[in-house]
Amino acid sequence: MKAKILVFSIVTAASVLSLNSCKQDFLTQLPQGVYDLNSLTNKKGLDGMLINAYATLDGQEGTQNAGASNWLWGSIRGGDAYKGTEPTDMVDANPVQRFEILPGGNSQLNNKWIGIWDGVGEANVVLKVLPTVKNITPAEAKVIEAEARFIRGFQHFEGKKAFGNIPFLDETVTDYKVPNTDGSNNYLNIWSKIEADFKFGYDNLPETVANIGRVNKWAAGAFLAKAYMFQNKFTEAKVIFDAIIANGKNSRGTKYDLTPNYHTNFRALTENNLETVFSIQASYGDGSNTNGNYDNTLNYPHGGSATTEKPGACCGFFQPSQSLVNSYKTDAAGLPMPGTFNATNVTSDELLASNQPFTPYAGTLDPRLDWTVGRRGIPYYDWGVHPGKDWIRKIDYGGPYSPKKNTYYKADIGSIAGTVGWGFANNALNYTPMRFADVLLMAAEAEIEIGSLTKAREYINRVRARAAASDVLNGAAPAANYLVGQYNTEFASKEAARTAVRFERKLELGMEGHRFFDLVRWGIADVEINQYLSAEGTRRVEALGGATFVKGKHEYLPMPDFAIQTSIKDGKPTLKQNPGY
Repeated sequence: MKAKILVFSIVTAASVLSLNSCKQDFLTQLPQGVYDLNSLTNKKGLDGMLINAYATLDGQEGTQNAGASNWLWGSIRGGDAYKGTEPTDMVDANPVQRFEILPGGNSQLNNKWIGIWDGVGEANVVLKVLPTVKNITPAEAKVIEAEARFIRGFQHFEGKKAFGNIPFLDETVTDYKVPNTDGSNNYLNIWSKIEADFKFGYDNLPETVANIGRVNKWAAGAFLAKAYMFQNKFTEAKVIFDAIIANGKNSRGTKYDLTPNYHTNFRALTENNLETVFSIQASYGDGSNTNGNYDNTLNYPHGGSATTEKPGACCGFFQPSQSLVNSYKTDAAGLPMPGTFNATNVTSDELLASNQPFTPYAGTLDPRLDWTVGRRGIPYYDWGVHPGKDWIRKIDYGGPYSPKKNTYYKADIGSIAGTVGWGFANNALNYTPMRFADVLLMAAEAEIEIGSLTKAREYINRVRARAAASDVLNGAAPAANYLVGQYNTEFASKEAARTAVRFERKLELGMEGHRFFDLVRWGIADVEINQYLSAEGTRRVEALGGATFVKGKHEYLPMPDFAIQTSIKDGKPTLKQNPGY
């Protein structure tokens, strides 16, 4: 799935068939080799184009923070994590975590923009060529169209979440300087077009597919329902969630359910399982150094020695925040504490060297903490217990914790993980932007708004029951004092239910790139993020001290200056910058 049969270049959003990877200078670089389009108008050529469109989902080849994992854009901005490492590494990410990003000259911002439109362009190439292909059946053509439209909808959805006021480009566009405003200079609303692409997939894709990693009917439906959720269309979303929960199957035909153990979703050997709704495929040892979860290649513990081996060779980015760690504390009934979780800290070893004695936090915790965060004294998969400071690059800047969900087991080295290229880690762990747990919790939200609080509680408790059965073990014993309880009585109000499901999403989906976008769609980003920045500004003074979130501005990234400059038509840019920038 990940192998790139063809790689295409994109100029803003125009696709040019090429044998070479995309260049950063789109206006001056010409393709070194060009296919005659007629030579590709057959089933094999079309499938190669479609595979290439799928390959764009993890970003533009060889770049960081262009793909859908959104560790910088969704998790760091949402308070799950700090940038980590040290202030002089990937300096363009520093203003992102501080909400001080500017439109001009930020490489990470440019990467995200380019990655989105690269993916849109590749999907449109498939759709443009499809009518010219003669050696496929009408049924095959319908499925290919549905796959390409899903990818195009997915990429526009990414653009909508990140940049807000974007245009929509389909396969009929020839003048790529498409405005994002109407004739009155009001921003366009492209949700209906995103919905149409996902709905076409929902209506026309099969339930089972021959190749793991390709989208099926239920995955397209899940993203359609999620697009509805971003618009508060709870009635429309609930209909689809009900169908998925009752009848949905993964691409192998297995009915969706939660895996028995939480961590099954975060290991390459056990991925593409009954909880996988849609997963962006990664591979190891296929001859390409960038097919192995490249977007996360910097996000491993730093340091290590002969006595403290660790996954990865670099670089200490994406370090979980103290606020996220504190979120996993539970009360005497094993329930979360949304209002008071950050009043006291889960004990860390921040002030201690790795050779100094340390006693981990003794209070009750949700075990999802220790499948999400690497912390001192707790087993880090099969690498032994996390040693603390020896795995941290600059502890006063990035804190004492390490990411975990994106890393690999020591036993995986050589078969599905290893060190390649200039010494970065490469592993076959997929990024899964839609799990069944996500579906259940969004369904719970829809129930709260227009359905049954009892049904919402059932869905939330279903997720929590799996968490309760997912202890991290140190030998045969739990590694910490784990306690996860159920909501045993009805929610007192819609507001109480909203608080419960929103916090449950934080716990279940921590470090998976969702948090910031959830806060924005709920309309509470300014409150939640400023509370986070206030707390973390005293803990991580150099990284976050004095940072603030501005309502009405920071919900969306600025459009890059280069994009606006290259949109000029008749002396005026066709792209209008987002408010506040």
